[in-house]
Order: sequence, then C-alpha cells, then structure tokens
Amino acid sequence: MREINVQKITEVIKKLCMETNYYLGDDVVEALKKALEVEESPIGKEIINQILENSYIARKEKVAMCQDTGFTVVFLELGQNVNIIGGNFYEAVNEGVRQGYREGYLRKSIVSDPLERKNTGDNTPAVIHTKIVPGDKLKIIIAPKGGGSENMSEVKMMAPAQGIQGVEDFVSWGGHWGNVREMCKSGKTGFVKDSRLKKPQSFLCRFGEKTSGKNKLPGHWPDGIGRKSNRFRCFYRNVSLPYSKPACGGKSAVPFC
Repeated sequence: MREINVQKITEVIKKLCMETNYYLGDDVVEALKKALEVEESPIGKEIINQILENSYIARKEKVAMCQDTGFTVVFLELGQNVNIIGGNFYEAVNEGVRQGYREGYLRKSIVSDPLERKNTGDNTPAVIHTKIVPGDKLKIIIAPKGGGSENMSEVKMMAPAQGIQGVEDFVSWGGHWGNVREMCKSGKTGFVKDSRLKKPQSFLCRFGEKTSGKNKLPGHWPDGIGRKSNRFRCFYRNVSLPYSKPACGGKSAVPFC
C-alpha cells in the first residue's frame, strides 16, 4: 500500500493552479499558428497575432493569460492501493487552490452564497471530481473554468412526455432567448427564427411597460424561464408556433409562457 501525504497534494495543486493560468498548451499554440497561415481576413490575422502575443507574455512574465481565471475544477484519479495520510484529502486540495490563487495573483471568483454574492477570497471551494481506479498512483488534472458560458446559459427540466420534440424546441429557442432579453431591455426591434417558420419573425420589445391599460399588441410578460415578470414585455408579431399558446389573444405567441 503506497502512502501519499496531503502536504504533497497541496503543493502539486498549488503549482498546477498557477501553471494552467500562465501557460497555453503547446497544441493550442500550434493550432493558432496554423490558423494564422491560412487566415485571409486582416482583422482575423490581427486577432490571432494578439492571442499568440498574449500567450507569450503570460508564459514569460508568469501572469494569467486571461483576467477570468475561473473556478477551479479538479479531476482526481485515485488508485485503490493508495493511502492518503497526514490530513483530509479534500481539504488538502482546497488548500492547494487557496495558496495557488493567492500567491499566483489570480482572480478569485467564488462566492459563498449566490444571493449575498460574498466572495470567499481564495477561490475555494473547488469543484472536485474523484474516480477510484486500479493501481497505486494519484493523477491530478486542473481545469480553470470561466463563468461566461454559465452566465448566458439556461437549464430546463423536461417533462417525460415532451420527448425529443421538447428538447429540440428548447434548444431551438434557448439560443435566441438571451438575445431577446437584451433586446427587451434596450427597447429595440429584433428578429427570431425557428426551423418550422418560413421566415424570421420580428418582435417588438419595450422595457418597463405596465400590465394595466390598453396594449397595442397582445403579449405575455416572459422572463425566459416560463414565469410572468414585470421587468419587460416582448410582443411577437404574427407568430404561431405549434408548441406555444397564443399570448393574451390575437396571433402573437411567446415560447415557454
């Protein structure tokens, strides 16, 4: 039975947290160089050159290549013949993250409560995935995960009866819905497109309208997740989709209302 002290685990985690933010992978650098050779757009070439230059500076100066150093995702493959000694395994992992982000001058992005938004100050706790495998080794992979994709993503629990059609409907509209919200806030006119519509349908959005009074166009108060909201109002012109009910009468329809 092989023994591994938690202090060693903390040291490795600390080092990996800094290196993964400083060093862009060689395979990615080579892919960017090849892309630069075939890129035709002058703007495209300039952007690729800036990405490469940024990676060189980060490597040389040992600074984060991106201001978003993410939340720390840790993948552990623990051999079943390994005995962790000297302390708690997961506490050692988080201590490594804590030291790495503080000493590496990496941005701390984790909050202790999603509503109070109080930063933990050290980017812990990490997201830890553990897999028990044969052998007497411990394999550690660190993946800093930026939060931009989560900020613009949506999650929906599908009813079993919705089947594959429900998934297709959600995916089809989900990609547009964040843009719809932004349009609503700005009071602009935009377009949405669904595979079952012959052409894109226009919509009018007005921020902060009231529910009372006579409305020029029928519509719901959608907030993108199936609830009524008084934050903004979107009016779809002459849209009739097979999976959405007419919104307050007329021909207007809003998905997920």
